[in-house]
Amino acid sequence: MRRQLARIDAVLIQAAIAGALSFAHLHDLAEAAGQHGWKAWAYPISVDLLLVAAWRRLRSGRSTVSGWCWFLTALIASLGANVATAGLLDLDAIPAWLRILVAGWPAIAFLGGTLLAHAPVPAEIDPSPVTGPPELVVEPEPAVDSAPDSPPQPAPVPAPTAVPAALVEHARKVATAHQDRTGEPIDTDTLRARLGVPPALARQIAAQLA
Repeated sequence: MRRQLARIDAVLIQAAIAGALSFAHLHDLAEAAGQHGWKAWAYPISVDLLLVAAWRRLRSGRSTVSGWCWFLTALIASLGANVATAGLLDLDAIPAWLRILVAGWPAIAFLGGTLLAHAPVPAEIDPSPVTGPPELVVEPEPAVDSAPDSPPQPAPVPAPTAVPAALVEHARKVATAHQDRTGEPIDTDTLRARLGVPPALARQIAAQLA
């Protein structure tokens, strides 16, 4: 436990030192480029906010290309300020292109933050898609002619329709996917809705699956 706390403390101290130095370098560069007063302090805040927004996008696992693009943009801005203020650039004679880049940074940061915050969220996909049942072909029963003088015959009781083996197998996959997803066996009404079959046929299929 003590080792873990010591490791966390060391990381936090290192992050605080790096953040403070980078913050100061960005401020000095912005002030040298003509951004005085509160404007010079706003630049390092803008760069750090863009870094945090890009890092959160990368951690979420969505739009990693956009996240890496804006993360590297903010990182280059921070690293460039560190290098520029290390004596390689004369802060009393800032080149025109760097002044233009510093002046245009707020628009760049606003664009990156807007794209990162309002990127579309992909719709969730059902892990067990179910296709429609195979088409059933029901042949009509032949009509029975009765003699004129014969007594009325009782209406024949229709025999249950034989369920095709392919439909039973398809229903079994649907029932298995439902039980894996919900932890409960599928009921007859749900099975009928998923297969799109009449209630009587759904009861026959449920009886075969039992």
